[in-house]
Amino acid sequence: MDQIGEILSNLGVTWPKFIAQIIIFLMVYTILKKFAFGPITAILEERRKRIEDTEADRAKIKKQLADSESLAAEKVAEANETAARMISEARESAAALGEKEKQRATQEAQDIIAKAHEATKREREQQLASLKKDFGKLVIEATGKVTGKVLSDEDQKTINKETAAELAS
Repeated sequence: MDQIGEILSNLGVTWPKFIAQIIIFLMVYTILKKFAFGPITAILEERRKRIEDTEADRAKIKKQLADSESLAAEKVAEANETAARMISEARESAAALGEKEKQRATQEAQDIIAKAHEATKREREQQLASLKKDFGKLVIEATGKVTGKVLSDEDQKTINKETAAELAS
């Protein structure tokens, strides 16, 4: 212990000063701990908590952004699917409507053709009746001129019947 005291005295350390320095150090440490370290530690702790909260909020926002992007992608896919279905339905509807219109036009054309045939048939019959009548008159006139006599109504009817029978066959 003597040796320690000798080493300390060679270094210029004296016990009363050394003890006074230790007491001053402890007092400064206590004061700093009470008035400086506590508030500084509290500020650092508050800052650390704020940084953690910010990181947590950032992670939450990142997750919400990812969720929003996936939801938007789903909505876009759903809209594309709906649009494709609507286009397909429109095409099918247009094809069905086109087919219906085609059938209607075909039916109208067939009706027009049938009416035209009917009208042609009636006109032909009228023309044929007129022709028979005119031909009958010509035959009666020709017979009258050839025979040189005027034919009676009875003779005219008989010639008309015979002529009509000849034309019909």
